[in-house]
Amino acid sequence: MSLGPLMVDIAGTDLVADDARVLTHPLVGSVLLFSRNYRDKHQLSALIAEIRALRTPSLLVAVDHEGGRVQRFRDGFTKLPSARTLGRDIAVSRRESLDTARVAGWLMASELRAVGVDFSFAPCVDLDYGVSEVIGDRAFHRDADNVGSLAVSLMGGMREAGMSAVAKHFPGHGAVVQDSHTAMPVDRRQLSDMEADLRPYRLLIDNQVAGIMAAHVVFPQVDSRPASLSRRWIGGVLRGELGFHGCVFADDLSMAGAAAFGSVTERAQMALEAGCDVLPLCNDRSAVQTVLNALDADAVNPVSQARLVRMRARASPGSDIGGKVWQDAVDCMAKLSAAPPLVLTKG
Repeated sequence: MSLGPLMVDIAGTDLVADDARVLTHPLVGSVLLFSRNYRDKHQLSALIAEIRALRTPSLLVAVDHEGGRVQRFRDGFTKLPSARTLGRDIAVSRRESLDTARVAGWLMASELRAVGVDFSFAPCVDLDYGVSEVIGDRAFHRDADNVGSLAVSLMGGMREAGMSAVAKHFPGHGAVVQDSHTAMPVDRRQLSDMEADLRPYRLLIDNQVAGIMAAHVVFPQVDSRPASLSRRWIGGVLRGELGFHGCVFADDLSMAGAAAFGSVTERAQMALEAGCDVLPLCNDRSAVQTVLNALDADAVNPVSQARLVRMRARASPGSDIGGKVWQDAVDCMAKLSAAPPLVLTKG
């Protein structure tokens, strides 16, 4: 059975019959886990093993686990600092900040790999314009070059632990006030004014980032549709101008930022036609069923399948949880989180 384009969720800490039915549908290819799916590490490992055993090749398993406010598994996992904390001292100690970002990426990926997760939706590379509450401290920095360097370092740490990165939210969610979970954000800048937002993606693509998630943000000077549903953004800018050949994820199609653009089936079709490889659709099982009933089996694109397969985690030596390297990384994160913010003064 092939891996389909839909990424779906499950109800709780154990698989129920309806979950298994949906997960064995040929249009499903991956599962996104949430806090409600986690009780402890043993339970999570068993749940992921059960998901994998449903079919061959096994479904991919993902989670939003950036650190800071966005960390789905907490008890039993290291508390990871926010991206802003990782980037706060880069102006005065660049090498140390980049090394710390690499350690954070390695630690996050190692702990997730230990329970069977394939990849995390990280890093967030939106610029910190100071206006978006949903982004806020999820952004590394205001400066695009600093964001790109920190993201590449964090991605490098993930890669050392055998995990691919998914950068988000292309082409940028940091310059709009509205939260695409609850509204339709509109950014009225011209494409020519967005070079800073695109710069981290250029650097990540040059360093072979495996995945990129497209935002539910409308840029009317570029296209009337949000980037996640836009051929201009995905086929034209991301794949064409930036030369990205990896896996493109839409942001969750159940979010309000996409809901204004037709039925859930129409949104799914637009995302596929725009060039998305994976369509997350979570927290709405009836919508999942509607899409499964409506999409044709031809929606399983062999090229997209190949891109998705490359997101599968790899075995990595040296990622032993509880060993010295792991403990040093835990200590590094604790020290960073405990340190007071750096204050620059004149004179």
